[in-house]
Amino acid sequence: MEIGELTLENAARSSAGNWQKFESFWWNGVRELDDAENWAIIYTHHRDSTLLDQSNASVIDKTLEPFLNGDDVLAEHHSHWAVGWIDGYSIRVFRDGEITSAFRKYHELAVRLADYPVLDEEDYSERETEATLENLTDAAWRLRSDYELPDDWETKVYAWLSDHDPSAVENTDDQGGYPSEEQLRMAFDALGYREIAVA
Repeated sequence: MEIGELTLENAARSSAGNWQKFESFWWNGVRELDDAENWAIIYTHHRDSTLLDQSNASVIDKTLEPFLNGDDVLAEHHSHWAVGWIDGYSIRVFRDGEITSAFRKYHELAVRLADYPVLDEEDYSERETEATLENLTDAAWRLRSDYELPDDWETKVYAWLSDHDPSAVENTDDQGGYPSEEQLRMAFDALGYREIAVA
């Protein structure tokens, strides 16, 4: 079961020392902490994370940030030459036999995620929009030389497609929308962007 599906007490017991079960893994906390067995490593996102994972990781970051000033939460960044990197936190689960406030706060988020996969709808929506705007630039790489485009064409094209062809900007594979050249050309023409005549 996932942490969020467990009671606080059971989640704490199953999480403390979880890093000892990771295969081919070495953690510096073993050397630096006197009670490493009371700590859990929680990963939040990695190099290829989707927009949703990035959004949820951001909420977790903000929630755990106050605890970074104490000594119950440490930021973790682990990398490997073959698979890139993965980020998260090591969290002290037990202190003097009691569950720490830091782990309690993380467990609250885990319970929310077990019930619904999005921690912050507004943040997630903003990331979808930003990713789609970036994708517009990429998708139009061949067409850009065919039209006279204003500096803010991406925003205007995004708005036009949202109104007239929503599927063009619909989130795909949780990486944002990615319109076809045909959809972009339709938007360019509708917005009155002048096509450059070929000599």
